[in-house]
Amino acid sequence: MPTNMIDYLRITLYATLVVILLVLFQAWDKDHPKKINTISSTSSATNNYVPQLTHTNVNAATTTSVPQNTATTIVPTSQNIIHITTDVVQVDINPMGGNIIQVKLLNYPEELYASTPFLLLNDSPETRYLAQSGLLSQSGPDTVKGQAIYTTDKTDYVLGKNQKELQVKLQWKNPQGVVITKLFTFQRDSYAIGVDYQITNHSKQLWEGNLYLKLMRKNTPPVSAHGFVNFATFFGAAISSPEKAYEKISFKQMNNSNLNQTIKGGWAAMIQHYFVSAWVPNKDAMSQYFTRVTDDGLYTVGMIGPKVTINPGQQVSTQAKFYAGPAIANNLEKVAPGLQLTIDYGWLWIISVAIFWMMQKIYNVVGNWGWSIVLVTVLIKLMFYHLSAKSYRSMSSMKKLQPRINALKERFGDDKQKFTQATLELYKKEKVNPMSGCLPILVQIPVFIALYWVLIESVQLRQAPFILWIQDLSTYDPYFIL
Repeated sequence: MPTNMIDYLRITLYATLVVILLVLFQAWDKDHPKKINTISSTSSATNNYVPQLTHTNVNAATTTSVPQNTATTIVPTSQNIIHITTDVVQVDINPMGGNIIQVKLLNYPEELYASTPFLLLNDSPETRYLAQSGLLSQSGPDTVKGQAIYTTDKTDYVLGKNQKELQVKLQWKNPQGVVITKLFTFQRDSYAIGVDYQITNHSKQLWEGNLYLKLMRKNTPPVSAHGFVNFATFFGAAISSPEKAYEKISFKQMNNSNLNQTIKGGWAAMIQHYFVSAWVPNKDAMSQYFTRVTDDGLYTVGMIGPKVTINPGQQVSTQAKFYAGPAIANNLEKVAPGLQLTIDYGWLWIISVAIFWMMQKIYNVVGNWGWSIVLVTVLIKLMFYHLSAKSYRSMSSMKKLQPRINALKERFGDDKQKFTQATLELYKKEKVNPMSGCLPILVQIPVFIALYWVLIESVQLRQAPFILWIQDLSTYDPYFIL
């Protein structure tokens, strides 16, 4: 084999080795996560759905007891479940606690050509995935004995064709005169849900309580369209803080330790391939973020808000936002700063964002994601045209020098040191750099890795048709032609 070809092969193998080591490191890093801030004890608190709270503030040392699982998992009869239908979602709310127990995404079929919408949140014992929120107080609605049962005017709500907004009002009151109104607000063409609490204190005593928000789910990774669990993308929880806009928390981390971190604003999310759910508190609230794993295998991430105090005769409101839907950057950015980072492009995210922006612009013109991918690939190749041309010229020059290199090899025989020195002098004399043929290839590697992650993470490609038999760009070609 010619010497220059051996050099090219060696450098190419080195580049391939670097890429393989990078992928192996990412896999190792996933299996050996960094430790998160933990609480001092992992006692019976993990047996509770509602997190431990303080009577003074979220950082105090003493805590109260909390409702047990048996009190919070009681599900009323199906006739009492509140059903909400908008143009993009079907949501079921359990009147016990006013918790969201099911979310169906109407614009995303479960499978290609299926009429059944994709089920994101659900209350199935095998794949349970819930969004819970409440007010924990000695005076209710949520106490050490369990969550409150809310009442509604009706159990079926539908967003009308001419409606832009739909509100669902749940109410609870105690004998002392504390009235809680839990208001869900749905917007047309939106996967974000407003959750507002109006607390009216008609009693003769001070009311104190804390808002808590949390997501709970089983460790059941979603199955891809071709029947395998998708290991390529992140499956787990994440939080955001002013110090770190996006921090992943794997289920393995939750098993090892409990998060306990005070954050201003931020958000907490559960992430799976293509879809995300997230609680977003008030941006000015100092909340205690936490994780727990219950005895029945529910992995929990959430937050406890600051203490709310209401004097007799006063009314106070506190609110949060909930998102459950596709991982689309424009949608997520509108809900909370940094929530779009849950579209996890990895360490090359800057390049990936630019590539997807280019894909989106092309799609807006051609109307087909397949052709958008083709044209983006062509544009990337054009961007690297000069580098590629330089590489080809270098390879051509090396090819012309090959007879002279072979002559040097015969001249110096087994004296590798003299042969190497003479070869380098020849390169210098002829102004040829053997590395210039490989560097352009190395420069392009990060760009195409970033493109790979864009194709993996973009929910827009899910069940998107291309041409002929290619009707789902998120799966492999069934005939292995393309």
